[in-house]
Parts: sequence; C-alpha cells; structure tokens
Amino acid sequence: MIKRIIFILLLSVAHISLFAQAAEHSDQSADSISFRGAWIATVANIDWPTSGAVGNTDMQQEEMLFLLDSLQSIGINAIIFQVRPTADALYNSELEPISHWLTGKQGSWGKTADGEDEQKPWDPLEWVIDQAHARGMEVHVWLNPYRVNLAKNDIADLAPNHIMRRNPGWFWQYANQWYFDPGLEVTREWICTIVQDIVQRYDIEAIHMDDYFYPYPSGNKPLPDTPTFERHPRGFTDIREWRRDNVNLAIQAISEVIHECRDDVEFGISPFGVWRNANVDPTGSRTRAGITNYDDLYADIRLWIKEGWIDYVLPQLYWEIGKSAADYEVLAHWWADEVRGTSCKLYVGMAPYRLEGANCKSAWGRGNEIGRQMRLNRTIPEITGECFYSTRPLLRNPRGVCDTIKAIYKPGSEPIEEENELVMPWE
Repeated sequence: MIKRIIFILLLSVAHISLFAQAAEHSDQSADSISFRGAWIATVANIDWPTSGAVGNTDMQQEEMLFLLDSLQSIGINAIIFQVRPTADALYNSELEPISHWLTGKQGSWGKTADGEDEQKPWDPLEWVIDQAHARGMEVHVWLNPYRVNLAKNDIADLAPNHIMRRNPGWFWQYANQWYFDPGLEVTREWICTIVQDIVQRYDIEAIHMDDYFYPYPSGNKPLPDTPTFERHPRGFTDIREWRRDNVNLAIQAISEVIHECRDDVEFGISPFGVWRNANVDPTGSRTRAGITNYDDLYADIRLWIKEGWIDYVLPQLYWEIGKSAADYEVLAHWWADEVRGTSCKLYVGMAPYRLEGANCKSAWGRGNEIGRQMRLNRTIPEITGECFYSTRPLLRNPRGVCDTIKAIYKPGSEPIEEENELVMPWE
C-alpha cells in the first residue's frame, strides 16, 4: 500500500494535452491491443534488482513490488522477466548456477552487499509469478540462448558447476565474449533442456527470447565457427546458410519442447526490428539498416512465422516515425504484412528509454514519440500488442509517457497531477 501511495504521489502528469489526445482514441485502443507488456531486464542490473539490492532479498522484493504496482497502475498486463541472462539462473535451477546479478557471486548466495548476513536462498521466479498473477499480469520468461558472459565479465568468475567449465568444447569466444556454439547439436539439446525444466515447473504464460542469437558483428572480425562448420556441415557449402539453419533448428526444437510439455505456454521472439533491407531483398522492408536479422544475426524470423514455430513476434521497433534509415511506420506495416494469414500474433517493441538523456534526439526530443506510435498501432489491425523497453526508464515517466499510456490503456481514469517525474524510491 505504501508503494502505491508513493507511486501516486510521484507519477507525473506533464503534457495534459497528450492525455486528452490519447483519450480520444481510448475506445479503439482498448479493443485492439490485448497484450500490454514491459521488459524487466536483470542483466547488469538494468531494471531489477538494483545494484544496491544485490544480495538483499528484502530489498529485492520491495523493489519488484514497486515495479509491479507501478506497471499495473498504468495498465500493463504482462511482464517479460529475464531469468537467464548469461547461462545462469534467477530461479531455482539444478542445471545452471544462480546469477551473480542477484547474489553478487555466480553460483553462491554468499554475503549480502554490505558484507553482513548471508542471503537466504529464494526463488525469484516463483515469487514474481505469484505477485504478477495476483495483479492479473502474465509472466513471459525471458531467456538468452547463447550468451555466457558480458565483455566486461571475466570467465574466471564463472561458478564451478557452470556448463562451460564442464564442457569447454561447446563454446567459442567472439569480441571478448563467450557463446554456446550454435553449430553443435549438444548446445541445442542443452537449451531445450533448460526450457523444458522451466515450462514443467513454473506457472508461466510464455517462453521469450530476444535478438541475441549469433552475436552482433564486431567490425570486420570474423566469427570463429569455421572449424565447427568443417566438422558438421550437414550438407551445406555456404557457411551463412548453415548458420541460419543452426538457429532454425534451435527455434524449431524449442517450440516442439514447449508445446509437447504444455499447450497453454506460448513461444515468443523479440527480434531486431529489420529482417532484411529491400535493396538486398525486394521482399524486405524499405529501410537502410546497417544490421539485419537475416544477414548479420542469422535469424530468419520470416521462416519461423511461416512455419508456425513461434506464437508471437515482437520486433524491436526502437526508431521514430519518419526516420530515414528505419521508419517505425514502414516497419510496423512490413511486420503486419508478414503475420497476415498466419497463426503468429504481432506485438511491437517500443523504446521509452529514448525519451530521456543522451538517447533523446530527433523526434524523441520534440514530443512524446511513444504516444504517436501507439496511435499509429491502432490503425494496423494485425498489431495486437505493445511492449516497452525497459521498466525503469519507462517508470521515470519521461515526457509524461506513463500518463499517455494510462490514458490509452485505462480510459476514463483520472490524470495524476504532479509536476515532477517519477523517482524510484531507491534512486
């Protein structure tokens, strides 16, 4: 109750005109957008837990309750909760070690951040599921399939029972990071085992993966997978086609595992926003993106949609309407064309983080770009969901974005009149 009061007292209602404008579209929007989500990122303590709460269960739970209550208050009905950022676990797992983003040391509950009492083991995923469901919110469990560490992390810090220590031949290094080798059958089997374990044990609505398949290119540095290709070509002569097939095999296998375990759990992918540029493939989007899913990340999202391997696609459309290289409006229509006539649902990923700080450039600095995009979404029937990256930037309410969202998602609700932006209690 205290946290709700804090939220009500601090949440901004700047830009009343935006509230009124959004309210004009409220009847239509309430009908067309059923999935209203937010990503809660745990890698590098982006959203949860904050660095000050690492190793402190009470603080971690207090922070999560604040996030859930705040999201619920503006009409969010689903969270995408990251529980496997670097082949670790923010849940009880016998397969992979507890994450250092939660405890301070991978594989160990150790000491609290202040060096005093030992943090008592607990299951964040089970607890978050209970709390979210009590608020009528879905929980989509977000897994990163191949990443083992961040560039700034030393693999010497990996827990003794980490799968990389037990099977170093399953991995390769690229640009100071380590990854599962996607060309090996054993790595696909391992990822499927992780997915099966979660789906069987937790009351979740979906398994979710984002855009981290093959790593983003690092300059002209080649990927170190030629030896694997030469040992296991599977009939391919083009290494690029082989890489795409590696990811295709993984996606198909994960989909089968999920739906064999439970028919009420979905599989969703949140890819980079551009599949291919039209200057390379005439069926691609009218964009000039420097990186694309198909050519650089080896993720053929179009095939996954067509084959029915994924239940929803949630492209990260983190650009403004009218951007010359990657126009939000052009891409929203392109993805709508891709799902039309298929069983795959289309949600769109949006970027409130671009409304503040160094990211606030171009259209993002002139007005509430998220409001413009939400109104556009409601003119495209195939778009049935929206999701915001990420929770903490969203809840800081830059340019009154929370007020715009609330006006659209909760028509008739009273605006919260407060001049200052929302400040997290721990910031």
